[in-house]
Amino acid sequence: MLHLLTERPTLVLAGTFLGAVAVAWLSGRAIAVVARLARRPFLRRVHDRCHRAWLATLVTVSELVAIGPAGLPADVEQPVRHALVIATIGAVSWLAATTAFLVEDSVMHRVKVDVRDNRRARRVRTQMGIIRRLTAVVVTIVGAAAALMTFDPMRTYGASVLASAGLVGVVAGLAAQTTLSNVFAGLQLVFTDALRYDDIVVVEGQWGRIEELTLTYVVVHLWDERRLVLPATYFTTTPFENWTRSESRVIAALELYLDPSAPVGELRRKTRELVEANPLWDQREWVLQVTDVTELAMVVRITASAADASSAWDLKCDLREQLLAWVHAQHPGALPRMRTAAADARLDRELVLS
Repeated sequence: MLHLLTERPTLVLAGTFLGAVAVAWLSGRAIAVVARLARRPFLRRVHDRCHRAWLATLVTVSELVAIGPAGLPADVEQPVRHALVIATIGAVSWLAATTAFLVEDSVMHRVKVDVRDNRRARRVRTQMGIIRRLTAVVVTIVGAAAALMTFDPMRTYGASVLASAGLVGVVAGLAAQTTLSNVFAGLQLVFTDALRYDDIVVVEGQWGRIEELTLTYVVVHLWDERRLVLPATYFTTTPFENWTRSESRVIAALELYLDPSAPVGELRRKTRELVEANPLWDQREWVLQVTDVTELAMVVRITASAADASSAWDLKCDLREQLLAWVHAQHPGALPRMRTAAADARLDRELVLS
């Protein structure tokens, strides 16, 4: 008789486990077949991302339902039921987080960032990245709270905990003031569209690209491959330059220091020829201007528009190299020189004699 009592719960729980595994496997195979036949890559991603969480949820829920009919002894059933409740909460939390991540990834997959004007795409990507982190935090907190509330001491002392929550909240608020301010600053940056992934910014005198944006800090990928990690509050309290906030198009600007005798007209014609022949120019605008004259040289500023920041940087470097090579070959006297009074007097005498 004792043998039958111990055998029946084992058979019921084992059969329930195998049945849940079979249902999970069949549902996974069905989704995979439909995804292949209907050519639905989203369904394939559903199977790949959610299959394990779905299996864990089916097994724990099935075992929790079957533990009553299994007929376990009372002193065994209670701890096993409690363990299954906690496992079910964990599995459901895992499935909820995985499903939310899948939806967010699908939205980001539909948004193309490799287009000419990707400002909207970068904004969506930035906001979805923050929502992803918030989802993980919320699901983890809710799941942990639900698991803790399954313990009797937590429910028994719930009233006293709530009564002292005011004092605890004040202490925790003071201790986490910096962290909370960074969290709110990160949310403000994202949902006010002040900063996005791949934005071109100038911070602390450094030119770089926003590589990572979290709830508490921002990583700027600098032009020389360094990473500048700044708290989110930096961007809400300190002025910074954002070159791509309103559009992706960027103006490439370079300056040449030439001798005041340099032929500006020929230089302008050569610049136009080089700009129009360069595939990085977006065919919108370019300008050459003499912006300043010093004791030693005149400053020639050249600007040309490009589709994005990387193209603008390459366009600027190309124009600088080509113009300097042209000046050196065609007008070497137009390069800046250090003049002295003796050299000027000698030059004047040579001019008079000639």
